[in-house]
Amino acid sequence: MGDYESEKQMQHEQISPQTIFALATSAGRAGVAVIRVSGSDAGSVLCALSGRKLPAPRIARLRILKDQNGDTLDQALVLWLPGPGSFTGEDMVELHTHGSVAVIEAVSHALYGLGLRQAAPGEFTRRAFENGKLDLTEAEGLADLIDAQSEGQRRQALRQMGGGLREIYEGWRGLILDALAMVEGEIDFPDEDDVPDALAHRAAPGLAELASKLKAALQDSNRGEKVRSGLDIAIIGAPNAGKSSILNRLARRDAAIVSAQAGTTRDIVEIHMHIAGLPVRFSDTAGLRETDDSVEAEGVKRARLRARDADIRLGVIDLTSNNNAVLDALTVDDFVVYNKADIGKAPKQNVSRETFLVSAETGAGFADLETALERAIISRFAQTEQAGLTRARHVACVRKALCAIENACENLAIAPELAGADLRVALHAIKELAGEADIEAVLDRVFSQFCIGK
Repeated sequence: MGDYESEKQMQHEQISPQTIFALATSAGRAGVAVIRVSGSDAGSVLCALSGRKLPAPRIARLRILKDQNGDTLDQALVLWLPGPGSFTGEDMVELHTHGSVAVIEAVSHALYGLGLRQAAPGEFTRRAFENGKLDLTEAEGLADLIDAQSEGQRRQALRQMGGGLREIYEGWRGLILDALAMVEGEIDFPDEDDVPDALAHRAAPGLAELASKLKAALQDSNRGEKVRSGLDIAIIGAPNAGKSSILNRLARRDAAIVSAQAGTTRDIVEIHMHIAGLPVRFSDTAGLRETDDSVEAEGVKRARLRARDADIRLGVIDLTSNNNAVLDALTVDDFVVYNKADIGKAPKQNVSRETFLVSAETGAGFADLETALERAIISRFAQTEQAGLTRARHVACVRKALCAIENACENLAIAPELAGADLRVALHAIKELAGEADIEAVLDRVFSQFCIGK
């Protein structure tokens, strides 16, 4: 601290290039901008800019910031956040300046002049990870929170950022270590009197329990991934069934062109909404029929692909034509929507799927359809209070661990040495999930997705 207090000016070569800075708020005209500095020389930088000793930790102080020539840059609130009690675990400084482009550029130029470098995307969070302030799943939760656009995404990201997934995989790790201790005990001390016979076989119940937990996590992983990426609902049906009109009614605006001419919709028209706090993408697709028109045929092909990949399908049937061919493209969890109820004859009840009678022209029946969609989305995709697997990376690690655990269960009866090797593979997979293993390429990919300044 004494060195900081006595220092008034800093020369370029005195600042470590490992001290980084970045704008933490959005660029552009704003009332306030926050510039963050992290690294061993962060305190020296603040002294150099303000010409004064460091303020008390974590207490905002008003300071005049000046460049190396003594010219005033701005009047700013400054925060001194000494490590390890900071976000990155290193010494940190926050400069709360006025948010004009000119001020940000002037302060940045002064920081460059002091020898700092601009942080790479995600570098602050990566330093927090490397300094043990959070694990990789918590860092991913932070990235998801920054990107959250819906209430469901916000809740899920907060659970993960708060260590929800870490608590789960630590439980898995404990079961693996318990089993490995039993297996290694039999291998290393086969003749010791105080080591029970067939100790490795006593690991079987714990491994069976673990395998069951891993399978349940994988089965539930679709929820977490859908909350992150959003749900797809495809509106499919024959030409002129009223699919575009239904899309417009759901969107409450004219998102798609409506025409009496069959085959008007050739490419996929999308709208984005939030239902039950989750992001949802509705897709209006080309009418399903055989056609010699090459452009329309391509639209039909795309419609079938979108329907195949969708999470929910709305099969639209025109009551005035009774073309029920679309039913063949639906599953038991999809919705059947009979349209043109204002001019058509009501059909017999479809007992195999949830059925709705609507009129895109008058809006009749849409309240029931929207309520049912919200109910289905909540029951099938809304995340539970427990954190789960939210990324393909999580799923891959858990699948690897499950495969190794199943192999270990089989090898217990054959050779404890093989079972021990399988358990070490499972343990490594859990380490990959936490980011503890040597997975530099994965770390680069994860943190490169962050915005600069975080």
